[in-house]
Amino acid sequence: MGKRVSLTQYLVEQQRMHGHIPAQLRLLIEVVARACKRIAISVNKGALGDVLGSAGTENVQGEVQKKLDVICNEVLIEANEWGGHLAAMASEEMDGIYLVPNRFPQGEYLLMFDPLDGSSNIDVNVSIGTIFSVLKKDDAHAGVSEQDFLQPGSKQAAAGYCIYGPQTTLVLTVGDGVAMFTLDREQGSWVLTQDGVTIPEDTREFAINMSNMRHWAPPVKRYIDECLAGKDGPRGKDFNMRWIASMVADVHRILTRGGIFMYPWDKREPDKPGKLRLMYEANPMSFIVEQAGGAATNGHQRILDIQPTKLHERVSVILGSKNEVERVTAYHRDS
Repeated sequence: MGKRVSLTQYLVEQQRMHGHIPAQLRLLIEVVARACKRIAISVNKGALGDVLGSAGTENVQGEVQKKLDVICNEVLIEANEWGGHLAAMASEEMDGIYLVPNRFPQGEYLLMFDPLDGSSNIDVNVSIGTIFSVLKKDDAHAGVSEQDFLQPGSKQAAAGYCIYGPQTTLVLTVGDGVAMFTLDREQGSWVLTQDGVTIPEDTREFAINMSNMRHWAPPVKRYIDECLAGKDGPRGKDFNMRWIASMVADVHRILTRGGIFMYPWDKREPDKPGKLRLMYEANPMSFIVEQAGGAATNGHQRILDIQPTKLHERVSVILGSKNEVERVTAYHRDS
């Protein structure tokens, strides 16, 4: 084995040698990573820690919260509010923004997170994860408001996710490629296990909820029909379908071996542009995927170029292997 590189060493090198991140951002990422370790322990205990089942409450989207949703949200807030790196936070589980209390120093960054993605998989012991995104606050004015968070994804200073599976893996980008770190449970440390992650431009795998096929728009149905036609169809090759119902797990598979993930607009709720949240899910995942050589659109434009208008805005998501994403996007333009 070669020399093991820790998350801290990796971030210090990004700061000191490459000049990609300032010290305050480095410290913020380390705090988020420590919070993810705490969450991993709770997830790992499962029923032994009395963390399974419903919390009996609903979040701002009207979704029933799991106990772990609430626990993970609290862990991330408590870990990050006192360090002096943040001005405010926003979560998929909270209605409005969370201002850093006055008793703590105020930082220059804004943190957004989906504390536990894939909640429907918690009780059945399938991979789930935490997604996070970091923006820099506009320092032209004092105080923090919701408007400060409404920046396009291209302005992200860092983004990442932690997947709680057979291994606990932290995936991170600071705008200079994508790195993966595996949690060494015995040492309690994050160890770099892959750097320069690259998504293949072509693929034979797609991820989509096929039960919604009757509700899809024609471009999405056209693409999937061509995949299902296999080597005798217009694509000339067979495709496999994968669907975990946890965006973190589906995207992690794509980062590992390629593929395309789609959660498109459909006719069930025609007034909503999509199901996934732009700020907490689509933007950070799109940043990661693009940094790994993939692509991410809403079918019409690059996701990272979308100007948010509200904190809990939803969006259609098509991301993964570049050539497949461009094909689906072209079908939308054709229609």
